[in-house]
Amino acid sequence: MNTKPFSRRRFAGALALAAGFIGLRGRGLVAQAVDPAHLSAAGHVTGSEYDALVKICFNENPYGPPASVREAITAALKYSNRYGYPDGDLLEAIAASHGVKSENVLIGSGSTEILEIAANAFLEGRKKVIGAEPTFSAVYEWATGLKCSAIRLPLEADFRQPIGAIIKAAKENRDQIGFVYICNPNNPTGVVVSKDDIRALLDGLPDGMPVLIDEAYHHFVDNPDYATSIPYVQEGRPVLVTRTFSKIAALAGIRIGYGVAPANIIQRMRPYYDIMSVNVAAKWGAAAALKDTSAQQKVKSDILQTRRNTVAELTRRGFAVIPSEANFFMVNIRRDVRPVIHDFRQRGILVGRPFPPMLEHLRVSVGSDEDMSRFLEAFKEIVV
Repeated sequence: MNTKPFSRRRFAGALALAAGFIGLRGRGLVAQAVDPAHLSAAGHVTGSEYDALVKICFNENPYGPPASVREAITAALKYSNRYGYPDGDLLEAIAASHGVKSENVLIGSGSTEILEIAANAFLEGRKKVIGAEPTFSAVYEWATGLKCSAIRLPLEADFRQPIGAIIKAAKENRDQIGFVYICNPNNPTGVVVSKDDIRALLDGLPDGMPVLIDEAYHHFVDNPDYATSIPYVQEGRPVLVTRTFSKIAALAGIRIGYGVAPANIIQRMRPYYDIMSVNVAAKWGAAAALKDTSAQQKVKSDILQTRRNTVAELTRRGFAVIPSEANFFMVNIRRDVRPVIHDFRQRGILVGRPFPPMLEHLRVSVGSDEDMSRFLEAFKEIVV
């Protein structure tokens, strides 16, 4: 059964709205896991108040889309009254960029829709998904919603995903497993699964077992031990790689992403796909973003430099930071993060939600230099 797509944050936002409210400059703000996307709509924060918040909670691109993408989106608006509009040849452009055919690509409303479609397709018959914990857990939430379940294995002591344990559990439960989920780099830690470990995983799993590799943060990686898993799709392995335009391309609010997989896997997913879920502005903006590689490189360079500067300052203050290959990092504040998240919020700074069982690690998205200056100043007041 096809279900309504979620954003990557919808499940957290639903929890947030049920959590109650606290004061922020005289107005209500959610007490626990807050989704800023709900604030204005719920009437709790005005547009100007929202703009004043430091939003380093959802791993967004703080700079916004480049001029090339904004111009493409504006040009697409002339088709906003049409169903059968020219789509900017996005499908073909994505396929060409990865050296695959159009039949190997599925476009969705953010990569999270692709994850949800995969859950619907591969967890039929109450199959299980297997992966690490913590990670981006929307797939696990959907499994629960489908009356399925998940095998969640703890991270290693060095925060790597437990590839050996995943292989072992997959073999022991092979008849019950619908697919394996790997977020690479992992959210919330920013730690990558090396290219050798990915190959060991694919070679070690039972034949034909699908593997979903979420590469939402692929563009920020500088680690030579990492590699994209797209070549496994080209080889015909049962691998689905998902990507998003929400991060490096700054299109989080427009909602567009895609999956790349062998044609038989894409065909298995199509019955759960909503052909109307992606709008014309998103498609044209994404097509322009693919072409503007120099803008992406500038975002990467700026984000990584700001991350290095922020991490260096936290380390200088005596706090351990997990080495990250993404546009966020986790810092060990040596006490429960939940009241600390509240304290940051009181100062107009939105940081990441708690990620059990890592309840002494605070996830922080990398914002602009000004955002991070405000974060560090508040950190000194709250944590140090």
